[in-house]
Amino acid sequence: MWRLREYVKPYLPSAIIVMVLVFLEVMATLKLPDLMSVIVDQGIAAGNTDLIWRTGGIMLLVALAGIVCSITGNLLASRASTAFGRDLRGTVFAHVEKFAPQEFNNFGTASLITRTTNDVQQMQMLFLMSMRMAMRAPLTAIGGVLMVVRKDPGLALILLAVTPLIFLIVGLVMAKGTPMFRSLQKKLDRLNQVLREQLMGVRVIRAFDRGQYEQERFSDANRDLTSTALKVNKLMVSMGPLNGLIINFTTISIIWFGAQRIDAGAMQVGDMMAFLQYAMQILWAIMMLSMLFVMLPRAMASAERLWEVLETEPTIMDPETPVVLSEVKGVVEFKNVTFSYPGAEEPVLSDISFRAEPGKMTAIIGGTGSGKSTILDLIPRFYDPQAGEITLDGVNVKDLSQAELRQALGYVPQRAVLFSGTVASNVRGGKQDATEAEVAEAVRIAQAEQFVMERDGGFDSYVAQGGTNLSGGQKQRLSIARAIARKPRVYLLDDTFSALDYKTDARLRTELAKYAADAAVIVVAQRVSTILHADQIIVLDNGRIVGKGRHDELLADCRVYQEIAASQLGEEAVS
Repeated sequence: MWRLREYVKPYLPSAIIVMVLVFLEVMATLKLPDLMSVIVDQGIAAGNTDLIWRTGGIMLLVALAGIVCSITGNLLASRASTAFGRDLRGTVFAHVEKFAPQEFNNFGTASLITRTTNDVQQMQMLFLMSMRMAMRAPLTAIGGVLMVVRKDPGLALILLAVTPLIFLIVGLVMAKGTPMFRSLQKKLDRLNQVLREQLMGVRVIRAFDRGQYEQERFSDANRDLTSTALKVNKLMVSMGPLNGLIINFTTISIIWFGAQRIDAGAMQVGDMMAFLQYAMQILWAIMMLSMLFVMLPRAMASAERLWEVLETEPTIMDPETPVVLSEVKGVVEFKNVTFSYPGAEEPVLSDISFRAEPGKMTAIIGGTGSGKSTILDLIPRFYDPQAGEITLDGVNVKDLSQAELRQALGYVPQRAVLFSGTVASNVRGGKQDATEAEVAEAVRIAQAEQFVMERDGGFDSYVAQGGTNLSGGQKQRLSIARAIARKPRVYLLDDTFSALDYKTDARLRTELAKYAADAAVIVVAQRVSTILHADQIIVLDNGRIVGKGRHDELLADCRVYQEIAASQLGEEAVS
């Protein structure tokens, strides 16, 4: 947990102020029983009304000062801890954004969500409690011990015997609770994972009538989490009754032995009342410390999980001195590229070489699993190849900053991804400062203008998370519009026309060819009809290039392309 100390440093000034206020509050609290004993022994017993009023007025002022310090300290501590949680969440999120797909797969999306929310919340609560309890409890305990020793050293031995028992209970609970809290956080990850899968796959679940099975699956994860949480909570709440029992027996002992000392004339009634209050303050201070110790195991587990994220270095990093391109032309070249996914036994791509130039369309086609989409993923550096190099305008993409590289690209993934907001905000995802005219033009080129204008609100119409209130073809066209709005030098279109009918597909390709006449267009396609007029078609088979050329050339001499064309266009189109 100490590894996260760097993230606490900005809030140390606020923490120091809170600690000063806590110190003043504790001093006021410790002063009140002493003043009360004066009123009882010297005021009420002696019938001194002036002393009672004078000392009572001082008690009111001291109590008021303690209240002011307490309120101000709580306010500052709450603000500082909330800001700490906000910034720690932002730091974790910003670091996660740098992760490559490999790091996402290592942690899992559900776990990253839990770490960014629940684990940060545990650290925020610990920070809040540390500023208040971690300062107040020791001060109260130490100050109370000094006061009871001053009042009656002999009676103070009762507290000396009781304190180790409380710390023993706390130590046993911490030792048993720490591994249970780690397990609790992992089971919370599991529950989030199951819930997320069910929400994202709700259509498939209903279509295949898997509702009952998924309910049981969720119930299993829920019961597992509940069972662990109950065990943890039972362990933690056991401290309350045990410590309460100790405190009550301590109170009885103090009153018993104190009464005997009063009867013997060795102690006054006011002193015993003050002694009892100091004893309660000491024991409650120890109880507060025990509450802090109860939070420590879970906070330590959360801190370890957060540190795992923060210490994970992304596999895709910017160079120390990135090359800056004065003007991006858009020439993409693969030179003997070989790539394997982490943990794979064989490369998914082997010895891939081709050149995509501005003003030309390069199409990539092949069977399922041949590595088509992987080629596009390598260009924006979602992954780095194990061998060979990929260049943009003759510069290795590894020598460019990721921001500059991706600024030159317009990427449309195979699975259309939209965000909650409006049509315009999704299109502006490609270019944040795009004007209304640029948004409208991008939507028109993507053949989305008709359905957008038919929606209530037009460009300001609502788009649900993931685009769930749109059809597959509509989502795909808005994804294409987002890339067009960026005005990139290289278009990366990963099977983006598969959800479109042939008529819309043809119109879109015609408009895009006009608009992107000076840009390089790299298209992954399943349909031969989409790439008939491509300037260069690359045919993949098992991760290797088995054909390269135009449509007519490949029909003449590439067996794999002939088979694909025959399966889609008919044997007569090949012969």
